[in-house]
Amino acid sequence: MASLTRIISSSVNLIFSALHHVFKSTLNCGESKCLYPSIKISQWYLPNSYNQHRFYAEKQVYKRDKPHCNIGTIGHVDHGKTTLTAAITKVLAEKELARVKNYDEIDNAPEERARGITINVAHVEYETDNRHYGHTDCPGHADYIKNMITGTSQMDGAILVVAATDGVMPQTREHLLLARQIGIKHIVVFINKVDVTDADVLELVEMEIRDLLTEMGFDGENTAVIKGSALAAMEGKSPEIGSEAVLKLLEECDRVIPVPERDLDKPFLMSIEQTCSIPGRGTVVTGRLEHGTIKKGNECEILGYGKKMKSVITGIEMFCKTLEEAHAGDQLGALIRGIKRDDVRRGMVVAKPGTQKLSDCVEAQIYVLSKKEGGRTKPVTNRFNSQIFSKTWDSLNQLYVTNKELIMPGEDATVNLWFPKGMVCEQGQRFTIREGAATVATGVISKILPNLTEEQRETILMSKKQLAKKEEAKKAKK
Repeated sequence: MASLTRIISSSVNLIFSALHHVFKSTLNCGESKCLYPSIKISQWYLPNSYNQHRFYAEKQVYKRDKPHCNIGTIGHVDHGKTTLTAAITKVLAEKELARVKNYDEIDNAPEERARGITINVAHVEYETDNRHYGHTDCPGHADYIKNMITGTSQMDGAILVVAATDGVMPQTREHLLLARQIGIKHIVVFINKVDVTDADVLELVEMEIRDLLTEMGFDGENTAVIKGSALAAMEGKSPEIGSEAVLKLLEECDRVIPVPERDLDKPFLMSIEQTCSIPGRGTVVTGRLEHGTIKKGNECEILGYGKKMKSVITGIEMFCKTLEEAHAGDQLGALIRGIKRDDVRRGMVVAKPGTQKLSDCVEAQIYVLSKKEGGRTKPVTNRFNSQIFSKTWDSLNQLYVTNKELIMPGEDATVNLWFPKGMVCEQGQRFTIREGAATVATGVISKILPNLTEEQRETILMSKKQLAKKEEAKKAKK
């Protein structure tokens, strides 16, 4: 009988373990795993004689015992950003300051694995002796610059990764340009793959990087430059360029990148980066809390793309650890009640009710990039249609030049921007304008203007020929 009891108990353990594994695996967010990959499972009890066996998964509670800072890796495709991210977790795991994240855990979407490149923004956490870091690994490929903009908008500082074998490449330049425009002021450089190049080439690469940093408005002369091999750190080889270089990099991050002052007094606002659904519980939205604090049970509004919905925050997590209260700067996942996943999307915001409005017309100060900076060769004129990127959202926009007829490349000007659907905009908010695959302008919102009329909004999607026909039809009616 005792033997039978042990067999039954063992079998039940295996069954519930398998069910728990299946349950967790269903909480994948599609494009990439969200920050809320599992929830606490209610206690399970066996029949009377086996009540002593409980089957549940308890989540850790996030302890706020160190200052939190958001950093990330930027740079050209295949220069080793994801490998460096994985190497950081491996080196720190040996000091019990992180959990090892292998390369394929960071690049976890099927297409990422198939192509060997990062497509989606990935987040990992680790600690140094002085800080807790939320690390964003950004895609380097030109086709996924939209995701890179989303990632850098959440950083307090950045690690620029440059392969010694290539030196400065097109996305190195573009990533630095976008980082500067978004407002990142503190950069640490990691020259990767030093084990496959010689000292003379390495010196030239460093000079090239410092010149580029200066050109982009950073302090190129005094920027910290660490030389090493992320692969050597991952494989536990050549510690002087492997693990020791990684630790030196983190020491420089602690020294160079200050912990920003967080605005905890303003009403809470979080830009949504990803969404996923948990059957029977609700929808999870993830992103960086820009200002204020969020508590479980807070009422909230979800706004963006012309929509406005009300909900309640029923759960908060940060890197799979539960939080009773999230502070400005935290990378978090919030469980919201009564909202379908299809109703929310990246770019919307979660805000305190009544504190944010949707705007489809703003005044802005912009700078049009010159050809040398990778921008346009032709001037920008009225009704210039392009894609605008700000924080985690992007939208079609139509530009109207004020006080002049056109803007030449290399010039700045005051413009009005029209959007087909209302977005949450704030004075001082930075943005990037792209045309096709190129960044053509950067700017900052200077004033929120009255919303467009329906007739004005309709013209945004019209071509100049369609608009001319509409004007002719109007005149004919008169």
